[in-house]
Amino acid sequence: MSRVGRFIDSLEENILAFILALMTIVTFTQVVARYGFNSGWGGALEFTRVLFAWLILIGMSYGIKIGAHLGVDAVINLLPRPLFRLAALLGAALTVLYAVLLFDATWFGTLFGLEHKGSTGGAYAYVAKFYKLPIGMEDLKWPVFIQEWFGVKERVPRWMPYVILPIGLLLLAFRAAQAFVLILMGKKDAIIAAHEAEELVAENKDVLKD
Repeated sequence: MSRVGRFIDSLEENILAFILALMTIVTFTQVVARYGFNSGWGGALEFTRVLFAWLILIGMSYGIKIGAHLGVDAVINLLPRPLFRLAALLGAALTVLYAVLLFDATWFGTLFGLEHKGSTGGAYAYVAKFYKLPIGMEDLKWPVFIQEWFGVKERVPRWMPYVILPIGLLLLAFRAAQAFVLILMGKKDAIIAAHEAEELVAENKDVLKD
């Protein structure tokens, strides 16, 4: 588990750093090209939107890892310690269930006989559908040399940007399951950081006085 965890840690951090750097480079060069040379890349906006979506979906799991997700714990803090721990475990377990359901709800629909009531499919089936259909992004196109070298169509296939949906949900499920184990072992209190705002206020309470 620790080896897998270290691999996921490195993967998330490297991907997030790469996405942030790429977004900065694309946005900066686009601004320079547009206002300096009256030029630019037509697909830059859509590309940065895709990168931002990837940043959010990978950031969901990374936020659990570093305890950055904000939450409200005013009620569960009133509970005795055993019940507080039980509530934290329930929260982690429900997060795993949420991620798994969004990844693929077919098993859930089959289990409760809801196949014909919208409880089937999920992110995996959604991406698989676009993988089979020759649908490209509206403005995101391959560079000409990529088209010539690999013989691909002009537009980037829609499934490529969307593949982060199932990947992000699997990472979220993994992190929530990891948090569940840590809470169970007493190494973590909860999957949220509910007092972050209070700590920031406490740290900066004397700023206005100065």
